[in-house]
Amino acid sequence: MSELNRDIGARIKGVRDLNGLTREEFAKQLGISTELLAQYEGGSTEIPVSILHEISSKFDVSMTELLTGESAKLSVYSVVRKGKGVGIERRKDYDYKSLAYNFSDRKLDPYYITVEPKPEGEPVHMTSHSGHEFLYVLEGSVRVVVAKYETLLQEGDSIYYDSTYPHGIQAAGGKTARLLVTITGRD
Repeated sequence: MSELNRDIGARIKGVRDLNGLTREEFAKQLGISTELLAQYEGGSTEIPVSILHEISSKFDVSMTELLTGESAKLSVYSVVRKGKGVGIERRKDYDYKSLAYNFSDRKLDPYYITVEPKPEGEPVHMTSHSGHEFLYVLEGSVRVVVAKYETLLQEGDSIYYDSTYPHGIQAAGGKTARLLVTITGRD
């Protein structure tokens, strides 16, 4: 696994330690198994963005600190130049770039996400976490599943949803899709 995963895992363990929680207590609060938390903390398993948002929300630590180990410094405005977003190695199917990593006390987290196509018929990976999400398709098309509902979004389409419901996206049409996604960081 990558050095980034190991670093983020160590920061997650640090949050747990600072809150005086056992691995079992922390895992229970995140709704995951103790074994999976151990894998996240050890950096041996990719950590979903939904888990990072859950930790950020429940334990009052910024996404920037979880991702980079540094505090965001900007409070009036933040510019992230083309191709300069902070990359997040989360899942093999998505490439995340954080677009506001250097702005402190964010109320939402914007991402530029590239979604590679999967073999036809492969199920959509589902996740859930606190907050809401907004997704805008910049290029290509995506299949979006929220709870029991499914829709196909084309370039220029958008969707807003309550991310406490199980949800997932998948590139459609056998082509790469590029999205602008915002996720609220706190309830």
